[in-house]
Amino acid sequence: MQNLLLPIDDGLPIRVFGPWTSVKLDYLRRYIYMLETSMRNKPWRQRNYIDLFAGAGKYREETKGQVFLGSALLALTTEFPFTQMYLADSNKENIDALRLRCATSQCSIDYIVGNANDVVDHIVSEIASVDSKRMPGKWSSLNLAFLDPDGLELEWSTVKKLASLFRMDLIIYYSQYGLNINFENCYRIKDETVIDRFFGNSEWRKIYEKWKIRSSMSGIHRELMDHYKDNLQKLGYKDIFEEDPCIEPLMRNTKRAPLYRLVFASKHRRGHEFWKKVTKRDIYGQGRLL
Repeated sequence: MQNLLLPIDDGLPIRVFGPWTSVKLDYLRRYIYMLETSMRNKPWRQRNYIDLFAGAGKYREETKGQVFLGSALLALTTEFPFTQMYLADSNKENIDALRLRCATSQCSIDYIVGNANDVVDHIVSEIASVDSKRMPGKWSSLNLAFLDPDGLELEWSTVKKLASLFRMDLIIYYSQYGLNINFENCYRIKDETVIDRFFGNSEWRKIYEKWKIRSSMSGIHRELMDHYKDNLQKLGYKDIFEEDPCIEPLMRNTKRAPLYRLVFASKHRRGHEFWKKVTKRDIYGQGRLL
């Protein structure tokens, strides 16, 4: 049983990912540590961790075969764990494995099988019901949502629902590669597409139309992320456009080709301060990736 929460093969399902996954999850690990270390003694009603694409809890790095803890187990095994966790995945086998791996923990965990864009209503409702037992204010609940699909499965409507909670920090997977390979096909389709649902509107089409006729599309993702973050600002993430804005660390494959970025959002300045400290270096101790 003691092996279930350690980064070793325990005989349960383990997904295989590239080495860039370790870089991504190290940003998450360090942000969780900083958030929980700083906030654990504050009078929050609850401190909630939400993982809508939680997986099975562990993964194997494809080149060296080393086993690592996934996002859910990183949150569970941090020095000062959250008081409540919501772990969701569309694959029942993943949730069954997570349930077994987390069985020895004292943390309260809600395991949910289902599509992230469907189960979010249940999670938001649960947290809101707890918050309603206390007068509205800054000490209702402290929430962190890690939104890490494989591609473009995350819909803007889900982000909007999570943002309805008073204190909700977001770490969002922005699939640069996924967008690149779907741009042209989705642009040709007049009906709503996966990209429309990701951004929450069709404005991306105007941006793509402008860039597709240029000799290079190297700047399109800067403009698209600014558009995405502008929409986050409308949801209450007021500090999103500071003079020194939070960066979106870039994960690359072994050939250095861009894969995805992490977009961070917080309604509180402290969240931005934490994220800036975390993203000053990567897992290897190197400076910011651009």
